[in-house]
Amino acid sequence: MSAGTNTRLGILLMVATTLVFALQDGLSLHLSSTYNVYMVVMVRYWFFAAFVMTFSAKQAGGLRNAARTKQPVLQAFRGVLLAAEICVMVTGFTLLGMVESLAIFSAYTLIVAALSGPILGETVGWRRWLAIAVGFGGVLVILKPGFGVFSPYAIIPFCATFMFALYSLLTRYVARLDSTATSFFWTGVMGCLLMSAIGAFHFENMSPSDWGLMFCLCCTGAVGHWLLIRCYEVAEASAVQPFTYLQLVFGASIGVLIFGEVVRPNVAIGALLVVTAGLFTLWRAKVAKS
Repeated sequence: MSAGTNTRLGILLMVATTLVFALQDGLSLHLSSTYNVYMVVMVRYWFFAAFVMTFSAKQAGGLRNAARTKQPVLQAFRGVLLAAEICVMVTGFTLLGMVESLAIFSAYTLIVAALSGPILGETVGWRRWLAIAVGFGGVLVILKPGFGVFSPYAIIPFCATFMFALYSLLTRYVARLDSTATSFFWTGVMGCLLMSAIGAFHFENMSPSDWGLMFCLCCTGAVGHWLLIRCYEVAEASAVQPFTYLQLVFGASIGVLIFGEVVRPNVAIGALLVVTAGLFTLWRAKVAKS
């Protein structure tokens, strides 16, 4: 069955992916509230790199073919950038909470749309620029001054949002010359090298129960990426991309039910504006390609 011929399965896989990644965010918040963020991300990347190596070895040509790239500097930078973004975002979870952090993070598709012109050479029409402006207006609503969210901590998830948007754009850029397997390989390996170099100086002893949670965190990473790969194998990206916003819904639910966070009115309204604007930009991008 060719890609795009099983959209229903693709949607189900994307919904499952967002749920697994939301669980991963919750586990990251719990562990990073007790232990060092760098150590938590380092152990997570050890497992992720092992998964990437296993996955790459089973592809045609094996590890050597997966590692072969015409853009080593860009691929290395992508891997380092994603690892750094995860550290920044998890730090945001611990200081600001999941609800506000994920609401701000949902604006990454708007940044991707805004930067797709200068980085990828794509044309962004006035309708999408208007949607981008509305979406960033939603971010300002979330960061309501004087309500406890507009603080130095709010800068942290916004930086992570920009970093992930840049990572997404570079992923699309390197895809012009490299395969998905190659990008996946470099993402896991470079992230593992960076986090091992940093996390080794921040290692802490963990209780047996927390090691169990760490194992669950590592498993969510592997399962989530496997689901994502399967999703894009059976369905077109444009058909399933809108459902990535469910990570905000699942993550906010975990924040409220598990960590006792509160969804304040300005955050709910701002997130609705951001998501609506993001969905519109995705739809306009699909229309422009058709």
